[in-house]
This record gives sequence, structure tokens and C-alpha cells, in this order.
Amino acid sequence: MTITFHLNGEEVVLKDLDPSATLLDFLREDRAMTGTKEGCNEGDCGACTVMVTDKAGSKPLNACILFLPQLNGKSIRTVEGAADTDGTLHPVQEAMITHHGSQCGFCTPGFVMSMVTAHKNGATDHDVQLAGNLCRCTGYAPIVRAAEAAAEQPVPQWIRHEPLPQATETEMLPRSGDALATLYAAKPEARLVAGATDLGLWVTKGLRDLGEMIFLDGCEDLKQIEISDREIRFGAMVDMNRVRETLAPLHPSYAEMIRRFASQQVRAAATIGGNIANGSPIGDNPPALIALGARLHLRQGDRRRDIALEDFFIDYGKQDRQPGEFVEAVSIPRQPDRLRVYKLSKRFDQDISAVLGAFTITLADGSVTEARVAFGGLAGTPKRATHVEQALLGQPWSEATVAAAAAEISQDFTPMTDMRASAEYRLETARNMLMRYFSDLTGASQSVLEVQL
Repeated sequence: MTITFHLNGEEVVLKDLDPSATLLDFLREDRAMTGTKEGCNEGDCGACTVMVTDKAGSKPLNACILFLPQLNGKSIRTVEGAADTDGTLHPVQEAMITHHGSQCGFCTPGFVMSMVTAHKNGATDHDVQLAGNLCRCTGYAPIVRAAEAAAEQPVPQWIRHEPLPQATETEMLPRSGDALATLYAAKPEARLVAGATDLGLWVTKGLRDLGEMIFLDGCEDLKQIEISDREIRFGAMVDMNRVRETLAPLHPSYAEMIRRFASQQVRAAATIGGNIANGSPIGDNPPALIALGARLHLRQGDRRRDIALEDFFIDYGKQDRQPGEFVEAVSIPRQPDRLRVYKLSKRFDQDISAVLGAFTITLADGSVTEARVAFGGLAGTPKRATHVEQALLGQPWSEATVAAAAAEISQDFTPMTDMRASAEYRLETARNMLMRYFSDLTGASQSVLEVQL
């Protein structure tokens, strides 16, 4: 495999590379560019953050779980390239010095590159932009003050304009959904790589050989979002930041969950199709999509089929996907916003859910006419709570009805006990989430962020 990219303004052509080689290892081991640090090596701490620019713009990404073929035709800027070639510092670097934003310095390059990217994009929601960067010694206050000070300065010319190289044409990097369909039909045993936020850990933590790999990032037609009066259709390669931006005015509770479930760096890489196709029982998107009545669009060669998203998940580690078949898109019916999504995790931001509940309930004349309730973390797959739904249908929307329906959760699920939560705790919190939904719809304060001491 041959790829071409820019690294701090220099064109790099790599031939015969290992497709599972990461950008972090290339920078540190091949180029001796040790400014980019290896911390967790799983996309959690942000010490390896770099800025990656393509035709859609610039985004911060974790170099530790970024495979080199994902960079074909893109421009990468590391902390060594934040300053100008004559040594002039970037405003972010100046601000970090002025506001004492660094002590040991290990996390500093990642913070700087997250801030450089946010500064270029005009993003000033600093707590959100920096949620994926961890610091153990400086404290976040001076770092945020540095971000606020830098925001007042213009974007430097050497950062503002990032020319892109011509992408190398390579078989395992198809440029369209049609090319992917043909290639995958011929190589159904190959591993599909979307954002690699999951597969990256298979390499860095599991030390697994992924075999042949097909990289989907060049399939621009799979990155489209179509909004009509009937539905919202996301191509499988739409990243989760764009999903969040699209859904924020339509289903704000869902969008807020997306903000919490991963950092800016992970959301910028992770795709909605990949999050579904990996079949995780604790993936946060599927329960919300199931509650909205989403449909999944699958393609195998020239053959396409649509299924209800809940029918895709057959059992733990098993999905309704044939050899050579891939997720092409997911669509959500347009509807009034009745969705609420509640995520329970040990850490408020950027953590795996112990339980995630999603609820969409329709009322008419004070009674429940439709109910879609789905959970993640309670079974081997994301799953609807059908006994709960049946207990709600046709009943008056009251606290007594909701309490009776909540008691049915144990008929729908037999969760496991693990390091995140016990089975009993999972069932109890799932019941409480339904009660929270009732409180939410009746206007009662129910968010922990609104509690006043």
C-alpha cells in the first residue's frame, strides 16, 4: 500500500507500509518527532493529539489509534509544526507560557494541538474542546485561561492555509460506495476500517493482526447527510461530531449524550456506521436510534436492503450482516421531539455506559398511544423493553402507570454483573430512568447539573 500526505508542510510518500501502523509510532519511531506523546495508547488521554486537515476542514485526532492509510491525501500538523518555521510561536503557545498552563509538560503538546485546532475553527466552548485532554499536575484552570486568551488572536498564516496533497490511488482505499461494494464483495474476509476508534485498540492493546484492511475514509458519498420532510439520512461515514451538530436542534437530548460519550478527538474520527456495525452491547447510539424508529440500509455488491435497526442485533457479537455486506446509511423518521436519552457512567464525560436508556412515548388525550423504550448495557445487544412498552400502551400517563411499567424491566432483561455495575444496580437504575422520563415530561427538575446545594 502506498499513501501520500503532508506532515508540517512537507510531502511524505510511504510505500509498502503496514496498514495497521499508527501515526504515533511513525512520528516517534520513524521520524524521531517525540513531541507527540504516548500516554494511554487508546485514545483516552489526548497526549498524542494532532491536527488533521482534509477537504472538510481541520479536526483534532488521536495519533495513537490513527492508522497511517487513514491519512492519504490529508495534511497533518504536530506540535513541532504549531510554530512558524522562523520560530514564531502560535498564539496558543504564547498563551500557555503567559498563563502558566504547563508543569511537567507531558500532556502539554496534546493540549496545544487541541487548542490550535479549536483556535483555527473559531471554537470557544473550551470545556468541550478540551474534554479529551487529561492533565495530572497543572490543573485545568490556567489551561482554559490560556485558551480564552488565545481566542482573541487571529489565526496565523502558516496554520490558516493547509494545502492538501493528491491522494494516492490504492486498491484498499476505495473512493466511493460503488468501489467499496465491488472490492468488499471480492474480499469479504477483509476488515473494514471507518474511524478506527475501536479497531485501533485491537492493535495497540490487543496486539492483534487485523489481516487485510479496507479503509473507508475516501468514500465521500458515504459522508453525506440528507434531511427531508420525511427523514434524516446519515451516510455510514458521517462522523459523530457532524451527527451531533445535525441532531442538536432536532433531538437535543440525543445530541447532549453524543457530547458526553466521547471526546472531541474521538467524535471527530468515530462514525455512526462504525458505531452500529461493531455490534457493541454498550454502544450508546443504537438505543437512541431504536427509540426513534431508525432503519439501517445495508449493501452487498449491487444488492441493497433496509431493516429496522433493532433487528440488526441478533445476539452478542452476532449481527444480521452477510459476508461482503456493509452498512451504507442509517435513517431516522422525522418526528416531534419526545426523545430523552439518559447515560449512566462512572465518569460524566468520555466513559463507557453502565446503562443507557432511550425513551420516546407518544400521548393522546392523556393516554399512551405509542411507546419505544430501548436500553444498552442490560443485555448482549441493544434491545427494546417490550414488556415495559406493553405495560404503558393504552394506559393513562401517570406516575402509577409509569411505576407499574418500570417493574416490568426485569421481564425484559437479565443483566450481568461486571466491573461497571452489578445486575441489581443496572435494573434499579433502568427503572429510575423511566421514572426520570416521566418527571422530565411533566416539567420537574431532574438533571444532576441543575441541582442546587
